[in-house]
Amino acid sequence: MAALAAAHHRLRLYSSSAAAAPTPGRRLRFSPRPSSHGRSISGPAARVPTPASGGGTSSAAAPPAAELRRGCTTWTWRGMRVNYLAMGQGGPPVLLVHGFGASVAHWRRNIGVLSESYTVYAIDLLGFGASDKPPGFSYTMETWAELILDFLEEVVKRPTVLVGNSVGSLACVIAASESNRGLVRGLVLLNCAGGMNNKAIVDDWRIKLLLPLLWLIDFLLKQRPIASALFERVKGRDNLKDILLSVYGNKDAVDDELVEIIRGPADTEGALDAFVSTVTGPPGPSPIALMPRLADMPVLVLWGDRDPFTPIDGPVGKFFSKLPSELPNVTLHMLEGVGHCPHDDRPDLVHERLLPWLDGLPPLVAGAAAVV
Repeated sequence: MAALAAAHHRLRLYSSSAAAAPTPGRRLRFSPRPSSHGRSISGPAARVPTPASGGGTSSAAAPPAAELRRGCTTWTWRGMRVNYLAMGQGGPPVLLVHGFGASVAHWRRNIGVLSESYTVYAIDLLGFGASDKPPGFSYTMETWAELILDFLEEVVKRPTVLVGNSVGSLACVIAASESNRGLVRGLVLLNCAGGMNNKAIVDDWRIKLLLPLLWLIDFLLKQRPIASALFERVKGRDNLKDILLSVYGNKDAVDDELVEIIRGPADTEGALDAFVSTVTGPPGPSPIALMPRLADMPVLVLWGDRDPFTPIDGPVGKFFSKLPSELPNVTLHMLEGVGHCPHDDRPDLVHERLLPWLDGLPPLVAGAAAVV
């Protein structure tokens, strides 16, 4: 059964995820009223050094993951280190936000292409990749959204297009729905998750059947010896490769580099606690409730039709598939034969849709800036 496979693999794919408890600083309010989204646009960006990335084609412009990691720097957020990459020659900014168990390097096949025309930022959410994984943290979707908004204010400082995959998409939706300062210029969602974990998708009969199992898994994962044993099994290269093959439509994209992108952070301190917190934590706000608040923001939705995590015939997939008929600001493209991570699975298909959409956004207005 597809739902069973998705739930099982999704649990195991959380090799390097993490979460964050409420701390002093920005607080998101989820009121029922629509928020206003400013269209104030900034002037030219500051020059950002561009690591060597090859030629101008999609394949030639893909720097290896190791090179991307070497080009990263850190930003301190609430006393914690957040890893990020900045690459480009001063064009309009784009922020890439990864999904479950991933990191900056998961955008390895996109950063070079995008940086030819845009200033590209890619971030490791707290608890993922090379960002801190604080002991005892309780990760929430709201905290990741707060991190994104603060990153835009403190680092980017210009209206930005948010591009997210999976749970990264949902974090971007939450951030955009709460931003009324002109920080978010547009939104690109690649197979948006319905929540931080499958407990959010209670309207899917397949998930309803699995809820007792999910509750049991939550209980078992809170027993540290059991969680540690499961986590050690998850981190095996062969096991990870099998999981990735199950969620990618293009099996050739699942190479040794991808396995290491997912596996590497799982060996860092705090990764086990992050794994447990994310799987057992609250699912967070639903994109179904939040998307109507974005009626004045350009939105591009790209959806791989072979996704076992958020299948197109599930409640979240069905919602997004009919959204363009309800919100004229939303553009949807289905990607045939593509799995849960379209940007790495079939980057050519993603760039074919993404680049013209970005080019078609209202031009930046010189002299204007986001209100910070």
